[in-house]
Amino acid sequence: MYLVLTALLALNVSVEILNAFLVVNDSMETTNQTFSRKTEALYKQFAQQDAQSHDKVGPFYNKALEVKKLSNEMKDYIVNMKYDMISFSERIPVEEAKTKLLRELKGKDKYDQTTSYFIGSSEDGSRGKSRELKNKIIKYKEAIMNLVDADKRGMIKLGLDTDGPFYNADGKKQNWEMHNFYRTIMAADVTILNKLIAEVQNAESDVVTHFMSQISATDFKIDQVGATVVPKSQYVFMGENYEAEVFVTAMDTKQNFTANIGGRGYSSEMGKVKVVLPATSEGPKTVTGNVMFKSPDGEIKPYPVSFEYIVAPPSLTVAPTKMNVLYAAVDNPVSISAGGVSDAQISATISQGTIVRSGKGWIARVSTPGKAVVTVTAKVGDRVKPMGSFEFRVKNVPNPSAYIANVTDGPVSRELIVASGALIPRMPPDFEFDLNFVITSFKFSGNRKGDIIDYPAQGNRLSEVMKEFVRGCKRGEKIVLEDIYAKGPDGKNRKLPSIVLTVQ
Repeated sequence: MYLVLTALLALNVSVEILNAFLVVNDSMETTNQTFSRKTEALYKQFAQQDAQSHDKVGPFYNKALEVKKLSNEMKDYIVNMKYDMISFSERIPVEEAKTKLLRELKGKDKYDQTTSYFIGSSEDGSRGKSRELKNKIIKYKEAIMNLVDADKRGMIKLGLDTDGPFYNADGKKQNWEMHNFYRTIMAADVTILNKLIAEVQNAESDVVTHFMSQISATDFKIDQVGATVVPKSQYVFMGENYEAEVFVTAMDTKQNFTANIGGRGYSSEMGKVKVVLPATSEGPKTVTGNVMFKSPDGEIKPYPVSFEYIVAPPSLTVAPTKMNVLYAAVDNPVSISAGGVSDAQISATISQGTIVRSGKGWIARVSTPGKAVVTVTAKVGDRVKPMGSFEFRVKNVPNPSAYIANVTDGPVSRELIVASGALIPRMPPDFEFDLNFVITSFKFSGNRKGDIIDYPAQGNRLSEVMKEFVRGCKRGEKIVLEDIYAKGPDGKNRKLPSIVLTVQ
């Protein structure tokens, strides 16, 4: 989800997008805490094996402890960078930054200070903190991979990719620094740093698990065997399946075993089982069960399994790209994105009017003022899954103002009135849609020797009679253009404000 949200930062940050970052960051921090506890349990299990068979387990356990040291240093570095970035951006002491929740930060939706912190004065991030972070990650990966035997390194995929390729929203290639930290708001930066912590924990777990797998099954003499759970994803949308692999560490991976996880039975293939659990409700989930595995003495024993995961509701963003409302009888550009699914999978309907694809976005056209609800679905596999809906206010397009001689009232010369010769409708300056109104009729009025003279007109142009009247006006006399009507894109005539001119 954070990848989709990061892409949306090219647009103005809406409340929905900002709130989505806060939700994802909260979930990421919870996941990191859960994963940290699981990794500690892995080290405890390793220590138990070392205590019972140090000669065989010791070399692998010592390498695992070095991985732990390197990983803790890397995680501490990222955590300290996070608080240093907050301190720099919020202009508060680091100790105060450590006490702040992300949602409490004033600049969580700003990117100026964070871009200065991570990118610096360089065009590629080479003089900012992002380059320093990238180099730290590269050294960390090299250090822990050097602990692995050269012929076994191909078995481990560490993640923490800094090489790419990476591309921006326009398809242009970027380096790692610019891709992650250029013009990203503070809420996104904190989420990305927490994601990097999660990737360090994944790398740490994978390497330590590899060392445990190198222990010969014939030398495995401990009383208890733990099971390691590797989820395919920490986040699951409602209606989808949770998928994970459960495998027993420090045992012969060729030995078949059975498992009962969450009330469902599974059989292993190549020393592991794939767990599939339907996600029917959102929130944190805890699953327990047993793995039936043959111990070194040949007896089949149950070994308990317990793990946690989080079911998140579908993330949906629907927003007009120009204004915060939809306008009747015009084409309203709208952006739609849903976390976890591609644009090609998305379909949308609207409660009144039509909504259709247009390039990379959508065009909504509604007919009457009031409300309109956009409902989004996504095709996932062979199913159509509801992703949510958004309600918009629908308003009429505002009236234009009529201009003549580039003014709507006030003093103007006879020559300029005659030279312009026509009324021109213009939309309000803060209205972003390019709409055309046409003046259909108006009335020209003036005072000549105490008599009020009225000349009706069709269209927007002054007649020769009106121009001659203007030429005969004296300084200070008034000319009124009233009962001005203009036809808009909805085909309806609208009455516009009158123009009162003072001849100069």
